[in-house]
Amino acid sequence: MITLADIIKARGVLDNIIHKTGLMTDNLLDETTGNRIFLKMENLQRTGSFKVRGAYNRIANLTDAEKEKGVIAASAGNHAQGVALAAKAYGISATIVMPRYAPLSKIKATRQLGANVILEGEVYDDSFEAALKIQQETKATFIHPFDDPLVIAGQGTIGLEILEALPDVEVVVVPIGGGGLIAGVAAAIKQSNPAIKVVGVQTRNMPSMFESMGQQKIVTVHGSATIADGIAVKTPGQLTFDMVQQYVDEIVTVDEDEISSTILFLLEKVKTVSEGAGAVSVAAVFNRLSHYQNKKIAAVVSGGNIDVNILSRIVDQGLVKSGRKVYLDTIIPDKPGHLWKLLQLISSTGVNILTINHKRDKRDVLIGFAQVEVEIETADEEHIYTVKKLLEKNNYCTQLC
Repeated sequence: MITLADIIKARGVLDNIIHKTGLMTDNLLDETTGNRIFLKMENLQRTGSFKVRGAYNRIANLTDAEKEKGVIAASAGNHAQGVALAAKAYGISATIVMPRYAPLSKIKATRQLGANVILEGEVYDDSFEAALKIQQETKATFIHPFDDPLVIAGQGTIGLEILEALPDVEVVVVPIGGGGLIAGVAAAIKQSNPAIKVVGVQTRNMPSMFESMGQQKIVTVHGSATIADGIAVKTPGQLTFDMVQQYVDEIVTVDEDEISSTILFLLEKVKTVSEGAGAVSVAAVFNRLSHYQNKKIAAVVSGGNIDVNILSRIVDQGLVKSGRKVYLDTIIPDKPGHLWKLLQLISSTGVNILTINHKRDKRDVLIGFAQVEVEIETADEEHIYTVKKLLEKNNYCTQLC
């Protein structure tokens, strides 16, 4: 089991290597939750994730013989960058096996750090199996992303920093994938002050540690795709499972809509970019921890390495769900002036017209008519209702989507 001394030793290794990330506060977070919320901004860490802490601590402790043979790892992206950065610092060759559908930004960043990237499998667990086969052939040292004492100790330095910055913290909320992050943070927290509550968070689409804790044994959960790719782990580690049993007070799950809306909230209101795995802790604070009130809560935003294309889709989806963007379909006579009349009517409500699609050749559109799809920017649901009622009053049959 990992001791507080192990974590303090890891902090010494990481001194002047990693950023000592700060705690960010936001009044809207406090008002919404009824608590005092502090965000531990590991999305601002080197490589954009906490993973560099554990990876660097592990590689710093390699023997000379191990360094000569190089290292290999499996990762959905963040551990990959941490291993690649540490290997480059020590002049060690690194091979990283990543899922085929890992975010392109993470694949590119890992290669730019000098690692040899192999794409194999659908999710992390598939890449893990492929990496083990390669390791048997090459005899390189396998750097496990979570079930390794030195990796866990490195992640535990986050717990030390939280305690130093906020000694009277009452609840610490941490994302869970394989369990390395929460195992290290919980060990640091509980061995320093057992009264502090530690809460783990998983995505409902891949709740492997949640299910394992419920059944009191390690179980494999095949789950489904999730935007929280960094914590999409089918099977928890044995060491991490044991430590979660010992130190973690509860585990909750959040769904995909809650994660995506939290990413949008953090971007728009807190002015910070979080990936799906990093946002689950804040999503839990919003949606699962109402039984905590008037508490000082630290939530670990574990990473910010999100593909810009995914981020764009999340923003668009969030705007639609919040009533700030809508697509309006209607049919108009295919005669001069009718499109102008429709757009003038829509504009009179104060909306912003973003795009217009004008089609005559659709199967269900009669000769002499055209279908018009207008993408509009609105203030809220009430604004949408105003537009719809005005069009209906003027004899337009409309559909909103």
